[in-house]
Amino acid sequence: MSERRPRSFYFLAAFFSAYVLFLYGPMFAIYILSFQGPDGGLTFPMNGVSLVWFGKVFSGSGIVDIGAAFKRSLQLGLVVMVLTVVLSVSAGLAFRRSFRGATLLFYVAIASLIMPSIITSLGIALEFRLLDDFIIKSGAANWTTAMGLFTSGLGAHLTWTLPFGLLIMFAIFNRFDGRLEEAARDLGATPWQTFRHVVLPIILPSVVGIGLFGFTLSWDELARSSQTIGSVNTLPLELQGLTTTVTKPDIYALGTLTSAVSFLVILSALVVILVLQARQRRHGSDAGKGMV
Repeated sequence: MSERRPRSFYFLAAFFSAYVLFLYGPMFAIYILSFQGPDGGLTFPMNGVSLVWFGKVFSGSGIVDIGAAFKRSLQLGLVVMVLTVVLSVSAGLAFRRSFRGATLLFYVAIASLIMPSIITSLGIALEFRLLDDFIIKSGAANWTTAMGLFTSGLGAHLTWTLPFGLLIMFAIFNRFDGRLEEAARDLGATPWQTFRHVVLPIILPSVVGIGLFGFTLSWDELARSSQTIGSVNTLPLELQGLTTTVTKPDIYALGTLTSAVSFLVILSALVVILVLQARQRRHGSDAGKGMV
């Protein structure tokens, strides 16, 4: 006979449901309101259903050039993703061996996680202002600033993404079986061949996850971008500016589109990870059959 659930179960279930509604309810409300009709407003009830506000976003008829900001954020996110993957994997390989100052270097690498994002942004901006002053005093009279999307902005985003990538690689290599590399070296493989044909295929799903972290964290980063981007804005900064003067549902349509990009990247990463894991299982079964 099944036991009756205690009252605490229903209380906790109700609390969890309220938490989920509080967490995701506003998001779904924005998604729904982005399909308002041409005469729709910013609140319920909806006045018709259409795609007119998505058309206004793509036409660039708003106050700011959303298309350009979208392109800048996409480009920055892709660069951050590639650099995060390369640097995290390289650092993970380096930390597999003991070297002098490894502990200090590790804490320096992850220190930005505990620093308030706005403080990090202000610090990077101050560094580049000092650099600009130095260049101007050196004789570059027409110099404006070294701050930009792929200089100070890129560095600010990497201070956020690299610690996550490094921690993931630590977790992966802590349970990595080094005997596989020893077997490859015994068979005459060079260090590069060992990494290319043994290590990389095993850690590749995790590398895809690091790339996913790098892109999504950069895509919606606001605080670290606020002082470091320079004369241009990323999409989150443009969205922040629009929220103070928004009067039409096109801001909701833009929010739906940016969320769709994030979900698309996540879905693509999950598909790649599943394909890689299936390939690893298939290769493992083929190797087992060959041994038999």
